[in-house]
Amino acid sequence: MRHTVDYYIAPQSPWTYLGHERFAALVRETGSDVRVLPMDLGKIFPLSGGLPLPKRAPQRQAYRLLELRRFSEALGVPLNPEPRFFPVAGDPAARLITAVALHDGADAAMQLTGAVTTAVWAQERDIAAMDVLAALLAECGLDAARLAQSQQPDVQARYDEQTQSAIDAGVFGAPSYVIDGELFWGQDRLDFVARKLRA
Repeated sequence: MRHTVDYYIAPQSPWTYLGHERFAALVRETGSDVRVLPMDLGKIFPLSGGLPLPKRAPQRQAYRLLELRRFSEALGVPLNPEPRFFPVAGDPAARLITAVALHDGADAAMQLTGAVTTAVWAQERDIAAMDVLAALLAECGLDAARLAQSQQPDVQARYDEQTQSAIDAGVFGAPSYVIDGELFWGQDRLDFVARKLRA
């Protein structure tokens, strides 16, 4: 059975970054389809009891840094747990990934998602800056026109729809994977995603 995964992401999320390449490999291995769906966590957190990082209790913030280091080391994925440009607004990159998904398809959106998350967490780049997003498009071999398109009302409307779709699916954090209506939250649940896709 060929599955489709609704892949809900936040481009500024370190957990999206840590899981992305493993998820991409899993999609290729299983021949699954994927819909890359950036979402606005700023709208989702208040509805789900989540808090933006600066408002979390100190012990939660400290443990997050510990876990980021652990996962980076365990997975062999380079990551600076306190990068220069973070916190960073995710909306510009989210709209750009949405525009690429719309015009160039899922494979291109997956490639750009990998580039954007790597830019934050391994390369010390500001993904809210238009020149950085333009450079990432070029590095991925994608059409430069996508940047201007990402700022158009139709792409904002699609981004809003994706956020509402995430809310309707019960999503409350990134990354989340929804397969046949079943929700899997977090890159540390990819083993369960793999079982589902291989079934």
